[in-house]
Amino acid sequence: MKLRFVVNPRSGRPRSIAEILSLLRGFLSERALDADMVMTEGPGHATEIARDAVSAGCLRIVAVGGDGTVNEVAQALIHTPAALGLVPCGSGNGLALHLGLPRFLADALELATGTSGRIAELDTGTANGLPFVNVMGIGLDAEVSRRFNRLQRRGLPAYARAALAAFLGRKTERCRISVGGRRETLDALLISVANSDQYGNQAKIAPHARVDDGVLDLVAVRPTGVAGAAILGAQLFLGSIDRNPRVRRLRGARFLIERPSAGLIHTDGETHMASASVEVLVRPRSLRLIVPADCAAIVPAEDRSAAGFALQFP
Repeated sequence: MKLRFVVNPRSGRPRSIAEILSLLRGFLSERALDADMVMTEGPGHATEIARDAVSAGCLRIVAVGGDGTVNEVAQALIHTPAALGLVPCGSGNGLALHLGLPRFLADALELATGTSGRIAELDTGTANGLPFVNVMGIGLDAEVSRRFNRLQRRGLPAYARAALAAFLGRKTERCRISVGGRRETLDALLISVANSDQYGNQAKIAPHARVDDGVLDLVAVRPTGVAGAAILGAQLFLGSIDRNPRVRRLRGARFLIERPSAGLIHTDGETHMASASVEVLVRPRSLRLIVPADCAAIVPAEDRSAAGFALQFP
């Protein structure tokens, strides 16, 4: 079976790319795999590499990086027979943590290239046509991503500093949210639409969200002060942010978010300018991904009817 490894040399984990490449080459040589390895050179390159791999008949394409790398590789694999393998080396690794994928490089490589796991089908989303696998957002969410992406050094402390700086300069937008035939208007500090339960680093913006239920979870946070933000931050990591009275959670297959003017959005941490209206859609079971055989985050296809899975709306 032909494999291709797509390696992001700017991944956020504090390990040198030279060490990662050395371990990768040693693994490939020891296993005598029919595989090649290509390093990304800039934004969008991972999608090109993965698309070429699909055209060449690769049935597994392994992303070595963080959620941004996963996003770019996944764009080329959606609605294709190829399966995505994931070796998490990013700053947050939100999707990998949600799915319970191995954190150690050797274990992740074994899962991505071997036969111990299974291929699962998970949902993806689009925001004004831009694909995302993990989470998209507007408001404070997008501003934090913009600041973080400018940093040379990554990791949770750097992310926390970016989040604090963004919060101190925060702005509130009056937004109208349409879902399932209903409309709500609220003042929002941020709006996230999540496929998995978290941003990364166990920061669970959408507790109880699943990547295989055919819906997305929208979480809107109303304006708050410093004390309220501290409580929200603690609940974010405790997995209970949806219990906060300043948080509104909705579920659906399509959202229309209307804000006063055009501005930033992010998709899996990558920022883009977008119009005042942002349409967010789910694409059910559109991506094949290699997960541990006992992964509880994605129900096997043969068990879905027994589990009672169906589209759920607010």
